[in-house]
Amino acid sequence: MNSKTTKIIYWTGAVLTSLWFGASGFFELTNNPLVWGITQQLGYPAHFIYILGVFKVAGVITLLIPNKLLRLKEWVFAGVFFDIIFAFFSKIAVLGFGAATDAIVAFVMVSITYAMYRKLYTATYTTSSVNF
Repeated sequence: MNSKTTKIIYWTGAVLTSLWFGASGFFELTNNPLVWGITQQLGYPAHFIYILGVFKVAGVITLLIPNKLLRLKEWVFAGVFFDIIFAFFSKIAVLGFGAATDAIVAFVMVSITYAMYRKLYTATYTTSSVNF
């Protein structure tokens, strides 16, 4: 797969992920009754819903800044994966497997996006010499 294809797949996934999680964060911050109802039905308290909303919106902004904040984007991807995994298991435990299909779709989409991110931005870790 060439670099152009990788970039197209990455940015398509980044935009779709941003739309999904940006909308979710916005709805959490604006007390959308549907989102709040489901989240509270899963047992999460109101203060946690606001925290999710803030971090989702901040993460979306970070993801959409091209070629900057690469280490922070790693944290955003980690946060998104944790959000998806917790949503998946919470929905299975409370609402049943049928309610968790959106989490499966999100997991696949974000996994492909992250794989393309890693292809575009390879990790370059260096050791620094520390004098003791």
